[in-house]
Amino acid sequence: MSRLNLLEETRFEKLPVTVYPDEHIASKTVARRIADLIREKQQKSEQAVLGLATGATPVEVYAELVRMHKEESLSFKNVVTFNLDEYYPMKPTSPQSYVTFMKENLFNHIDINMSNVHIPDGTLRLDKIADYCLEYEQKISSFGGLDLQILGIGRTGHIGFNEPGSAPNSGTRLVTLDDLTRRDASRDFGGKANVPTKAITMGIGTIFKAREIILMAWNKKKAPIIKKAVEGEISSEVPATYLQLSDKVEFILDQDAASELTRFDIPWLVKDCFWDEKLIKKAVIWLAKTLKKPILKLTEEDYNSHGMAQLATEKGPVYNINIHIFSKLQHTITGWPGGKPEADDRQRPERAQPGKKRSIIFSPHPDDDVISMGGTFIRLVDQGHEVHVAYQTSGNTAVWDDDALRFVEFAIDFSKTQNLEAESLESLYENMRQFLEAKQPNQTDTKEIQTVKGLIRKGEAIAGARFAGLPDDHIHFMALPFYERAKTQKRQIFEDDIKQTMELLQKVKPHQIFAAGDFADPHGTHKVCFDIIVEAMKRLCKTEEWTKDCWLWMYRGAWHEFEIHEIEMAVPLSPQEVERKRYAIFKHQSQKDRPVFPGDDAREFWVRAEDRTRDTARAYDQLGMAEYEAMEAFVRWRF
Repeated sequence: MSRLNLLEETRFEKLPVTVYPDEHIASKTVARRIADLIREKQQKSEQAVLGLATGATPVEVYAELVRMHKEESLSFKNVVTFNLDEYYPMKPTSPQSYVTFMKENLFNHIDINMSNVHIPDGTLRLDKIADYCLEYEQKISSFGGLDLQILGIGRTGHIGFNEPGSAPNSGTRLVTLDDLTRRDASRDFGGKANVPTKAITMGIGTIFKAREIILMAWNKKKAPIIKKAVEGEISSEVPATYLQLSDKVEFILDQDAASELTRFDIPWLVKDCFWDEKLIKKAVIWLAKTLKKPILKLTEEDYNSHGMAQLATEKGPVYNINIHIFSKLQHTITGWPGGKPEADDRQRPERAQPGKKRSIIFSPHPDDDVISMGGTFIRLVDQGHEVHVAYQTSGNTAVWDDDALRFVEFAIDFSKTQNLEAESLESLYENMRQFLEAKQPNQTDTKEIQTVKGLIRKGEAIAGARFAGLPDDHIHFMALPFYERAKTQKRQIFEDDIKQTMELLQKVKPHQIFAAGDFADPHGTHKVCFDIIVEAMKRLCKTEEWTKDCWLWMYRGAWHEFEIHEIEMAVPLSPQEVERKRYAIFKHQSQKDRPVFPGDDAREFWVRAEDRTRDTARAYDQLGMAEYEAMEAFVRWRF
């Protein structure tokens, strides 16, 4: 690509951006640049002064630096580090402290002199902090300033803990954390209430003094704020936009984090495109939504004035394009998610045969099935298919402590009314109460408490699946081991998770698999559960004949929905079906009113589900389709 073409393609971007295929390649690239800096300084007998970040983003960078230390003799004896921030108050020995994070991910595995390591002190008295922050700045200056500062970015646009409202010349100081920042940290602390409200952070002015600045971001969860930081106007409401003022900064992103930048999301505005079927559908739907017009009312002038003249010229006339995309979208709508028997299925999203299919719905948590595709679940059963549901994890971390006590209290009272032995239960109950009264934020529950919480969610899941019409022998509780191990170690997939999934698939031999396809957080339970299913199917495809006739459909809905141009099957729901789905969700009483981990959305799960499915139906209606009460959306995964 010529320099002129590159400038045209990136003309909306106000600072340098480099995009890599995935976070693994990007992380290794950043680690290599850090290593090159360290070695360059070693050759000059100088110290390399690094500004370091915490959080999920730099974890692989640190892992690669550790590997280079062990395998490539990279020494850190000449390295001085200054960390961006620390929660306040925070003991350095706390599992949530950034001292612990840095030791576990980097310092304990390399030969750095710990006297050269500097991390803000979260144990200071409040009246000592101002002087300490000034000394922190002076210490950085005493080493000649930062050679390289690496950054992540929060969803508020914060860098370090410089939240919205921070000044571009701010120095190291005590700050109050934004509510969204605290919500994002809530899982590490066992709930938002346990997240500190304040932090000590380097200021934006401090960061700007570094001779080189690299901001890293991975996954689609960061895509919206990356777009604002890179293409938006400079504003204190998005502190990362201040980096546009620096000529020493580079954003290093994976494709998912970069996905909402104009050159990737709306490429026809910045360059000539190769107009394949997928891009045409996306562009036409985008144009209709932008102009608030039904697809069939789009004109040639609309195309020409919105960067789509090339499409009109190559594939026109535009009315033919409109009709084609209208038909494609219309054909995604079906009231037969298992396929309509004896029908011509050439324009339908699902196959007509076999008329009665074996379907398995994988649910990462015990309520994702009914929240995200409860209407489709019920319809598959009503239409006579052999439906199974598989709950992949116990979901026991998402039950309130007092609910666990309440259920044991019920068991004790019940045993007494039936003249059953209750002493052992009473002893267990007392142990539970004592533990919970002394429980620390994010402390792992005892096995007994985990069991009680798991049984609460199991009972709710059974009630929901029965309400949808399933017999008990079609309800499977997998309790995949990775979920329990994640309480004490980093979340990852193990062989036993894959083999257990393979065994269930071999038992059911499904024609259809439904799986949660919510990848907004690639380190979350949904993504891990999906990866396990895909790996299990890949292995089975090598030897099992039934896999050749098995389709995998991804669903969303608990957190957000697929974009309209992505949807390949849209199942419309009547008002009565919306109500039935709501009652199935209500069976999950421990998640009603206020769940333990609500995420960004304050609405109850049943409200979120209904609003999102109504929004999908409304979007189809506005594009010129028939008007439905609600729609559940699916995208097919092709192996």
